Amino acid sequence: MAVALLLDLAFGEPHYRLHPTVWIGHTVGLVDRLSPRSRVVGTIAGVVAALAVPALWAAAAYLVVVGLRNIGGLADYWAGFGLWQVQDAVYIIVGAALLKTTFSVKMLRQVAEQVRDALASGDMAQVRGMMGSLVSRDPSQLTAGQATAATVESVSENMSDSFIGPWLAFALFGLPGAFAYRAINTLDSMIGYHGVYEYLGKVPARLDDLVNLVPSRITGLLLVIGGLVLPGQTAGGAWRIMVRDHGRTESPNAGWSMSSMAGSLGVELEKVGHYRLGDPDRPLEPADITRAVQSMHLVAVLGLLLAMALAAVRVLVL
Repeated sequence: MAVALLLDLAFGEPHYRLHPTVWIGHTVGLVDRLSPRSRVVGTIAGVVAALAVPALWAAAAYLVVVGLRNIGGLADYWAGFGLWQVQDAVYIIVGAALLKTTFSVKMLRQVAEQVRDALASGDMAQVRGMMGSLVSRDPSQLTAGQATAATVESVSENMSDSFIGPWLAFALFGLPGAFAYRAINTLDSMIGYHGVYEYLGKVPARLDDLVNLVPSRITGLLLVIGGLVLPGQTAGGAWRIMVRDHGRTESPNAGWSMSSMAGSLGVELEKVGHYRLGDPDRPLEPADITRAVQSMHLVAVLGLLLAMALAAVRVLVL
């Protein structure tokens, strides 16, 4: 996990042609094209997709792990390096590279900072052009304040499924668990919507809600801890608003981290027509995006330590 995080911070995302998450997206795209949309058959297809796609990618990751261990074992046999285990080095390096593709810290930070810089320069056309990579709402009419709020919301919400969730899945179930988590999340992001995907995407969306119940709440609590030490933030405000407002979003999970962030910053985060989180104690400003990114970094450190401790306990128990 530590090596995977270093790879992410140093190199970011691999080329899309080499990115397993992109491959998972192609799998979901195939499901989308082949599946019916009717109430009964579409729902059944959604159930099959929700089970089959994560299982397929978990199995693929498992076979890679087995292959890495076998290759490493052969190298040890022929090389005879004594105490130095080639298989461990091969497993850690390649395994870390694969694990890195299931999460992202650097990219989320980069996009948020680009929006912040564009807001600071007053270039709303650039801001609106970049919002599509952060939120699903229509950015064409967003004001500077709304774009700032949307960016802070996106950073807050995405901490859970961008890295906390995959790390916890890896800690509990290894590389297959991390890939299964990313497949579930990709299913939800591509077909877990109302409208044309009302029936096909219902079960994948509910499954994504289920696997994120724990990561989202842990993320909210880690943001509370961040309020103890980060400048311009308060733990008391984060806890109070999280407890009060976490249920105001349609998603059972998104409200935990977003409301915690709103309370920690002492601002109101609003998606017009959907929710308001926090109290408008002061107006939002581009510097709040910087504060949200600082929180993300601290949550990443704490979340990594938590996941590593969980993995250590699992190894000792098993």
